[in-house]
Amino acid sequence: MSFDVANNVALQQVLATMEVERKRIAGTQTKGYIFIAAGILLCVIGFFVGFPIPGVIGGLIPLIYGGVLLFKINDSLTAYQNAYKTNVIGAALKFLDESLSINPYQGIEASEFMYTQLFTNEPDRYKTEDLVTGRADKTQFYFAEVHAEYKTVTQTKDGTRTEWHDIFKGIIFAADFNKKFNGVTIVRPKDFGAAFGAWFSKNLFSFGSNDVIQLENLDFDKTFVTYGSDQVESRYILTPAMMERILNLNHQTKYNISLSFIESRMYIAFPLNRNYFEAPVFKSLLSPETVNEDISTIKFMYDIVRELDLNTRIWGKE
Repeated sequence: MSFDVANNVALQQVLATMEVERKRIAGTQTKGYIFIAAGILLCVIGFFVGFPIPGVIGGLIPLIYGGVLLFKINDSLTAYQNAYKTNVIGAALKFLDESLSINPYQGIEASEFMYTQLFTNEPDRYKTEDLVTGRADKTQFYFAEVHAEYKTVTQTKDGTRTEWHDIFKGIIFAADFNKKFNGVTIVRPKDFGAAFGAWFSKNLFSFGSNDVIQLENLDFDKTFVTYGSDQVESRYILTPAMMERILNLNHQTKYNISLSFIESRMYIAFPLNRNYFEAPVFKSLLSPETVNEDISTIKFMYDIVRELDLNTRIWGKE
């Protein structure tokens, strides 16, 4: 499965039309930011030269005008961003595989996020978007962007201070495993538990009713900690071939992945450091790498099914 934006005539026409709108939005935003900066500068100069009131009055005019420009262009920006996901990413997905589709307004619900058992903190603030669904041969899968955070409230001499901390930011991928598991198997990176002390990944540690499972693959045990409620079933899932495939998949990512096998589904958490499928404003849509970077992410997710050999049905669902 391959895709090249530059060679797709229909998509190039869509991008050319949207590029006109992008330039208009970028131009208006740039103008707005310049007026706001000029207004702030006039205020500062006024204070420095000893004329604060004229400086503030003179600065307010460009400041307000710049704010109005940004406010008025906001609806056009939202429409442009939605069109990018629907008309560009959506069309590219269909070219890759007819089964693929994107829904910008749906995602992985917070309840399913906790159901994966990959995270110990329940989120206080949760955002999810850009649900991609598809089927690779016999295997159905879906994935979405997720940003989950928890908050801490501390007492200070000035009152209370609320801070937000990331639980997870990235993509949650789910695929049918064609096997109804009796227990739960969780694979987490060793560095996940660093904050809990070195003993976390060395000694027996219960996570709910799940215990640490030592596996025969030394590289796998160096990279991950494996928990399972059923030792026999966990070893049945994590065959030597599957462990090698997971290691290979992990080597292809910037940050270590986490996996869980629950009921008849496999979940993988991919931490990421940027939002995907977002329309660029100050970068040309006609540059091939603009869209190809997003498409390569989707292709990577699609290829997980092949990478982990999920289409080889060695089990049947009971």
